[in-house]
Amino acid sequence: MSRVVVTGRIPEAAVEKLRAEHEVDAWQGPESIGREELLRRVAGAHAVVSLLTERIDFELLDAAGPQLKVVANVAVGYDNIDVAACTERGIVATNTPGVLTDATADIALGLILMATRRLGEGERLVRSGRPWTWGMFFLLGSSLRGKTLGIVGMGGIGQATARRARAFGMEIIYQSRSEIDPGIAAELGARRVDLDELLSVSDIVSVHCPYGPATHHLIGAEQLAIMKDSAYLINTARGPIVDEAALASALGDGQIAGAGLDVYENEPRVHPGLLELENVALVPHLGSATVETRTAMAMLAADNTLAVLSDQRPPAPIN
Repeated sequence: MSRVVVTGRIPEAAVEKLRAEHEVDAWQGPESIGREELLRRVAGAHAVVSLLTERIDFELLDAAGPQLKVVANVAVGYDNIDVAACTERGIVATNTPGVLTDATADIALGLILMATRRLGEGERLVRSGRPWTWGMFFLLGSSLRGKTLGIVGMGGIGQATARRARAFGMEIIYQSRSEIDPGIAAELGARRVDLDELLSVSDIVSVHCPYGPATHHLIGAEQLAIMKDSAYLINTARGPIVDEAALASALGDGQIAGAGLDVYENEPRVHPGLLELENVALVPHLGSATVETRTAMAMLAADNTLAVLSDQRPPAPIN
């Protein structure tokens, strides 16, 4: 039996699947595991099942030892993993793509509605107990039909978001490293443009690209200045893709109309400038937060782990 370390709480079905074949050390604390405790626990592990809150770097790989065979991330994004370091040591790194596509697209659409229809403002007003009266100009928002949605990163989640937006009567443009399948482009009526054009013509910009050095602060002060003053920015990808300070400034100055964020540069901390604003909807990284999706993610991570430990190709390898 190999030793598997699970760095955080995951659905029990996945833990039991691992435990049926291997020795499992699963962190059960109510909060994220501390760094020192994590380094201590991974010593001698053959597999690490990691959450996106844990940094998998040279230090951790050294602490684990040369017998480590696989790091299975319970997330589609893997900016918390030094993939090059894993590859250099012959360690397989895996993630959980596909299973969280619909849940994250739902959150993106939800944030679009929250921002454009000012739902967060309305909910806060009612809860505050302050008096209010219906009126023709009370909390006016913006409709979606006929508006243009610009999608930055047209992978599976971007495409799923586009399908939902089409149901609301929106037009779709996208920026991506490569063209999407012509059949999908035809289905969505989607046209590929460069980033500057997307920012300048979109009524709503939704970010779905992976995070890495090339996309750090991809949306900053210069890009926000290109957007319409009636436009909205939505981010359900990774926080550091958007420069939060620049976004807070743009929202405060009326440079853009509003925003909806599920992810942040320094989670769980949110830029204080954003917290003071009414025209931004803020939710705490809920993109994949359904029972069904989180269970599917954990089970896929278990499948990845078991495959590598059996010297088989995992379902979702990164490297």
